[in-house]
Order: sequence, then C-alpha cells, then structure tokens
Amino acid sequence: MSDDASATGLEIVRTIADLRARVSAWRRDGDVVGLVPTMGALHEGHMALVRASLEQARRTVVTLFVNPAQFGPNEDFAVYPRDEATDAAQVADAGVDLLFAPRVEEVYPEGYATTVRVPGMGDWLDGEFRPGFFDGVATVVAKLLLQALPDVAFFGEKDYQQLQVIKRMVRDLDIPATIQGVATVREADGLALSSRNAYLTPEERAAAPALYRTIGRVAERFAGGETPAKLETWAAAELTAAGFAKVDYVTVRDAETLEPVQAPERPARVLAAAWMGKARLIDNVAA
Repeated sequence: MSDDASATGLEIVRTIADLRARVSAWRRDGDVVGLVPTMGALHEGHMALVRASLEQARRTVVTLFVNPAQFGPNEDFAVYPRDEATDAAQVADAGVDLLFAPRVEEVYPEGYATTVRVPGMGDWLDGEFRPGFFDGVATVVAKLLLQALPDVAFFGEKDYQQLQVIKRMVRDLDIPATIQGVATVREADGLALSSRNAYLTPEERAAAPALYRTIGRVAERFAGGETPAKLETWAAAELTAAGFAKVDYVTVRDAETLEPVQAPERPARVLAAAWMGKARLIDNVAA
C-alpha cells in the first residue's frame, strides 16, 4: 500500500489513506500510537521527540512535511533544508514504525479553503512578527492529528508558543489526542538546536548562545522581584551588544496563557526571538 521505502527498509507512506490503514491495523491490535510531526532536517531535538514516543507508545509515526501554510511571502520556504533520505535513515535507526511524507497536494488538495485559527494566543509574539504563522501551524497540526489519530503527539518546548497554541487548539476542538511537550535540547554552550542554526556563520554561531544566557538571567532576576519592563529593556540591550542585529521581543509571560505578567505569582516563561545574521533564533526558559 505504501509507494516506496527508504534504503533502510523503513516504510514510507505518502497518502492519508495508507496512513490511516496502518494506524487502524495497530489500533485493532490494541497498540498505543505516538505521532511526531516534523518539517524534516532532523537533528537531536527532533530525535528527543522520537525517543519520547518510542518510550511511551507501542507504535510511532513520524511525519515529514514542510508546511507552506506557515511561511510568509518573504520567508525561507523555498530554501528550507530538505533531505528525506537522511531523515528517513535517522528515524529508521531509532526504530520508528512509519514515516508519513505526503506531497503538498495530498495535504492541501485543489480547492482547499479551511483555516484553523487560535485568536489571541496565536496573534501575540511570533504571531505578531510572522502574521499567519500560527494559522498555518494550527491548520496543519489539526490535519495531521485527524489524519493519524494518535493517542499522543510530541512537540518540543523550544517552540513554546507553538506548543501552547496546539494545546489550546486540541482542547477547543475536542481532538482526541494528548499533546506532550519535550524539553529543549541544547548544544554544550546552551544554544537551542534548530534546523535554522545551519544559516549561522562560524562567527555568528559563536555569538548565538548569548540568547540563552540572557533569557536565563531575565528569569533569575524576575524571580528576584525585578519588573518585566525593566528586564526586557536590559535584555534587548544585552543581545544587541552580543551581536544580534534585531531583537523582535524578549518578554515574560504566563506559562499557560502567554498573557503578560508583572510578578512571579504563577508559573511564567521568558520567551525571546532575535536575528543573528540570516537566522531568526527563538528560545525560552521557565521563570
């Protein structure tokens, strides 16, 4: 039923019908199914999600789809890293059961017109600087969850706002899947792993860990009683001094709702996005 397989023997399916046939058979056997949605260019951060699924679910599906709906007109969709063979080898070595790698027209057939939107939470922060981004994310994740119908789906905390938007969407739409966040995977110097780190020059790569160090200090000082407004101004100056060309935001938000907070009364999160050369880096830490 699948149209091809990688050199490793991993089964690859490209149609929703084939995906559903596989998952339905597993469900008939009583297997718990885990889903790891990705856009490919897999790195250790993605593999942490895969391992979490392999530990918690009897069957694991990894999806590989560079979603055009979440890229703006001047963003990097055309040049986003793509290497299906390498990605397939990685997940095959890990023990993944199935790779779902649909073509764009399978996910968005001719005449497709529906968009899923999470107002408020999806409009702030990255939603402000990347208009329509979270509409594209919510739409494709809703489709993948309904296509695969997993018991649990795994998303990285590195994309923390995305994780909260997806949790809200799943709750609001009664999609029968548990959404589980997995801790950010970092390089030894603290830089969060990201496919877009490949855009960094050696000099930029050396400077980039300042993002993690800076938001870590913001979290410490916020816990110590300093106000978010003061800390955000300080952090922006620190990042600029470290070589970031532009700081989109550094902010302290409620960890669940992402609304602004003024004092550490509830769990909070420091979130940041800043440009280092051609790379827009995002990161976050608990506060």
